[in-house]
Amino acid sequence: MTLFLAVVLLADVAMSIRPMAFIRACLSGVNLPENFWWVLLVIKTLAAAGLIADHWLADAGYAGVGLATTVGVVVYFLCAVVAHIRAHFLGREFWLNCLGMLALSLVTLGFVVL
Repeated sequence: MTLFLAVVLLADVAMSIRPMAFIRACLSGVNLPENFWWVLLVIKTLAAAGLIADHWLADAGYAGVGLATTVGVVVYFLCAVVAHIRAHFLGREFWLNCLGMLALSLVTLGFVVL
């Protein structure tokens, strides 16, 4: 499940390099200045790398990388939910993108914990 979340995050990064309309609407809707958008790409890329690395590191006895990374992803999307609520930007982007990614992250966290 962590690999699936990593692939989804990397797809999000790929779509955000030159933001598609719904991504641009989402970032603008929460009033995130455009010169900070690149930070989100770095965060999501690092999260995907952590989730991918977990598969190799867990076999080497470094359990916990996937858990720590998944918790970080959940916190990231919880912050996104707060940003949407504070900006009163509660349209389709909020319900599909933001809450959808939070739900996927929480499901992945459930698999990691179990």
